[in-house]
Amino acid sequence: MKRLVPCLGLLLTARLLAVGATAPDFDLANKLYEQGRYPDAAAAYETLGQTSQGEALFFNLGNAWFKAGQIGRAIAAWRQAERLNPRDPSIRFNLQFARKKVAGADGSIGSAWQRGLATLTLNEWTVLAAVTLWLWFCLLALREIRPAFRPALRGYAATAGLATVALAACVTAAAQLQFGTTAAVVVVPEAIARSGPLDEAKVLYQFRDGTELTVVDQKELASTDQKQTWLQVRGPSQRVGWVKRDQVTVLPQ
Repeated sequence: MKRLVPCLGLLLTARLLAVGATAPDFDLANKLYEQGRYPDAAAAYETLGQTSQGEALFFNLGNAWFKAGQIGRAIAAWRQAERLNPRDPSIRFNLQFARKKVAGADGSIGSAWQRGLATLTLNEWTVLAAVTLWLWFCLLALREIRPAFRPALRGYAATAGLATVALAACVTAAAQLQFGTTAAVVVVPEAIARSGPLDEAKVLYQFRDGTELTVVDQKELASTDQKQTWLQVRGPSQRVGWVKRDQVTVLPQ
C-alpha cells in the first residue's frame, strides 16, 4: 500500500508499506490525494483511522492536511505517526519543517531529555531494560556458580547493574511522558488564551495554528443552551491560559 513521502515541495514519491486498513479504502484515499483533492483525502484517511491504526495512515493524513493548508492538523497526525515510528526520517523531516513554519526557529519541541526519550518507543525502552536486567542476573548467578570467575566478572556485573538502573529510570520517565502528559495542537488560525474558562475572562495571548501545547486541566461549563469545554494549557515559554476545546486537537495517550 502506498505511503506518500515527502510532500513538502521537495519530492513526491510513493513507498510500499503495510497498514491496518483495507487495501481498496486506503488506495482510494491515496488516489484522492494524488488528484489534488486534499481535504477529501484527509477526510478519507480520518475515516480509516476510526477502524485501524498505522504509521503510514497517520503519515499520509498529515501530508493531506498540510497540502490542504491545515498545518495544525498535519502536525497532530505526524505526531501520532512519530509515536509508532519515532526514528523514521520522513516523519521527522516533515515535523521539523512544519514546526519551523509555526515557530520560525529550529522547530525543536520539548527539553533535550524529552527528545532523547522520544528516540525510542516505550516498548523499546522496556525491552532494553529487560535485557540488561537478565544479563545482570546471569552475571551474578555465574559468579555464584563459579567463584573463581568473581574477580573477572566484578566489573561486568557492576556495569550491568548500573545500566539496568539507568534504563529502568528511562522506562519510568518514558511511561510518564506518554501516559502522564496530554498534548494538544492548535487547529484554528488563532486560539485565544484567557485568564479563566470564561468568554468574559481577560485575553492573555494568542496561539497560532500549529502551536503544540500541554494540557494542564479541563473544565466543562454549562450555558443556557450547551456545554462548553475549556482546557488549561501550557504553551511555548511556559505560558499558561485557558482555550476552548474546539480550538485544538488533543492527541490520544
